[in-house]
Order: sequence, then structure tokens, then C-alpha cells
Amino acid sequence: MKTFKDIIAEADEKQVAVGHFNIADTAALKAVFESARELNVPVIIGTSEGEREFLDPHEAVALIKELRKKYDYPIFINADHTHSLEKVEEAAKAGYDAILFDGGKLPLEENFQKTKEAVDLVRSIDSNIIVEGELGYIGGGSKILKEIPEGAAIKAGDFTNPEDAARFVVETGIDLLAPAVGNIHGILASAANPNLDIERIREIRSAGGAPLVLHGGSGVSDEDFSKAIEAGVAIIHISTEMRVAWRAGLEKSLKEKPDELAPYKLLDSSVLAIKEVVSKRLRLFNRMK
Repeated sequence: MKTFKDIIAEADEKQVAVGHFNIADTAALKAVFESARELNVPVIIGTSEGEREFLDPHEAVALIKELRKKYDYPIFINADHTHSLEKVEEAAKAGYDAILFDGGKLPLEENFQKTKEAVDLVRSIDSNIIVEGELGYIGGGSKILKEIPEGAAIKAGDFTNPEDAARFVVETGIDLLAPAVGNIHGILASAANPNLDIERIREIRSAGGAPLVLHGGSGVSDEDFSKAIEAGVAIIHISTEMRVAWRAGLEKSLKEKPDELAPYKLLDSSVLAIKEVVSKRLRLFNRMK
């Protein structure tokens, strides 16, 4: 089976994107994995720091690695939005395939320094783990938003600078780069999410040299997704859409089965709702009709 690095390189070369979907329970994992297998495409599972407090890192890694081994399938796990070296070390020792050190809200030079420390720490534990760095702040919550998150980069002057991106990749040694290019975490409740700056994506990919990761995918238009992939995005994160689907599915079950107590019977609608989201995204990311 191809390695995670092979999968990313192949996506980058073919101008498709690997879907990255955050989970906090096995219902969401079931939905994501079934969707990926039905379409026969690789997939990445993400757990943020908050999600790792609910679903223990070692348990999450064990679930993914067992699925990968049992089905000989390219499913990988990423420690998403990790903000401290302590949590970086925890994820690396738990056996994550990839770790995002998120210093996007830090001043530029401090982000460079902290990200390099994170890379060096991970390499000292396991040199095969992919390390991602974030350059630019896009908000911090996968939720329905009343307004743009304070401090999020939504104007061209605040987006990730291509020259800074090139320095960031070289000086920190990261394998993947997550820029701010108009993307935000969460979905705006009363307006469309901002458009992506496709030309900036292209410039960053050309200058930086590392495959790009698009965070805050929920709320992005299909057209922008396609253009972003063509411009150099190799991985796309989806979280808020999954949470909305999970809750909508559960509410549907509770309404239709008011006397049901079995969790697996109540969560079946959540699994179906999440599968609908994931399948749609994976088809788009992999240029399937």
C-alpha cells in the first residue's frame, strides 16, 4: 500500500485533493470510511485538540490503524490544530501519521520558531510522521458563525504572503503548508463565506514548494474548491458540515423514534447524513461525476 507521503505527492501531481474529515466518535468514522471505500479513494481522519480530549489519541490511532491493516486501505490520521509542544509530543508518541502545529495566530517570527521546534520534536520521535505548519489566522472554531472571527485574514493584505511562505517551509522543515487565502473556520449563518483568492494560492504553491492544505473547507463553493485544487491545494479539511449533518441526523432519529434507547439505532441517521456530505466532497475533490 502507498504511504501517506506517496498519496499526497500523487494528489499534487494529478491535481486532485485528499479529503480530510474531523471526527469525535465512531459514527462519524463509520460514515467517512464507508464513503471513501465506496468511491475507492484515500482519506484522512482528523482529530483536533478538543476532539482528542473526547476520543483519546491512542484509541483514535488504534481505530484508524486497524482499519488500514484489516482492509489494506489508505486511511490516515492527523492530529489537527495542535497548539503546544506538549500536545505535539503526545500525538507523535500516540502514533499519528501527521501532526499540524498551529501557530497561525502567533506573530510571524514566533510562529517560525515554534513551528521549527515542533518539527524537530516530531522528527526526534518518528521521522516518518508528516508535519504541517499554518501561516495566517483563519479563526478557531468549526461552528455556525454570526460573524467573521475576530482577527481572521479575510482581506488580500492579510493573506499569507508567498515570500513568507517560502521562508516558512525552508526554515521550519514542514512537509505541508496551510495558508490563509480567504478561507475561514466555520460557516457564516447569514451570508456566504468569503471567496478564496485562487491566484494567491497559485503564488504560494509556486513560491513555497510544499503541498498546500486548505482548512475551513465548509462553506467554500464547489467552483472555488475546483479552482483551488488546480492552483495547488492537495488536502482539504471539512468539519463544520459534518457536525451539522451529525446533529441533523440525530434530531431526525429522536423525532422519528421517541422511545428508542439504543445509541446505534439513533445514530444511524447521523451516519447517513454524514455519508451524504462526505461522498459529495470526495467526488468533487477527486473529479468524479
